[in-house]
Amino acid sequence: MSESRPPQVLPTRKSTSLLEKFSEADVPTGRGVLRTVVFREKRNGREHVALVVGEVQGLEGVPVRVHSECLTSEVFGSLKCDCREQLDRALDFVTQNGCGVVLYLRQEGRGIGLGNKIKAYALQAEGLDTYEANRQLGFPDDLRSYDIAAEMLRLLGVRSVDLITNNPLKIAGLVEEGIPVRRRIPSRTEHNPHNVGYLRTKRERTGHLIELFAEDDDDTEAKVG
Repeated sequence: MSESRPPQVLPTRKSTSLLEKFSEADVPTGRGVLRTVVFREKRNGREHVALVVGEVQGLEGVPVRVHSECLTSEVFGSLKCDCREQLDRALDFVTQNGCGVVLYLRQEGRGIGLGNKIKAYALQAEGLDTYEANRQLGFPDDLRSYDIAAEMLRLLGVRSVDLITNNPLKIAGLVEEGIPVRRRIPSRTEHNPHNVGYLRTKRERTGHLIELFAEDDDDTEAKVG
């Protein structure tokens, strides 16, 4: 898998106390045993999950995926996005690597929630793109934040990460919250007729480093190399 390095940015140092470590157990899966750590937000009781492979405490350059919940694709099999594939690829990567963390954050629909996400889908069926639909519902393009992810990584003892992502905003978000990002590992998935427009929109409107076709490879390398 090819890799690219984000621009060098010095991280800030933040000390927060938004979470409590609520429970932990080893869970056997088809990929092997995943150490499953549940963190609970003190401010609202929302629970987030860290799936941990190997020993990550005190390590630099831990492969990490910061993944937001997507019930529609991960449970119901929706083809309107590539979230399930990204989650599967990240879990494959960390288990095959023998070390890594997948953070599963309860931020459905880029933070607008399941009900509003389905409202947005209805607007998309009328011709709006994903961002236009959110705005018509009165939401910004993306309500997600990365303070919770950063604190989860600190509580796990991770010193710096190799981030599995296509989204430059995630890199910036973690660095802003005090987590050094050494490099980016691309998250490549296959597109389909139902999500190719969605993926193009993410690439064109918010700078996602997504390669849709073979000819995109050279262009993307030029952008990030």
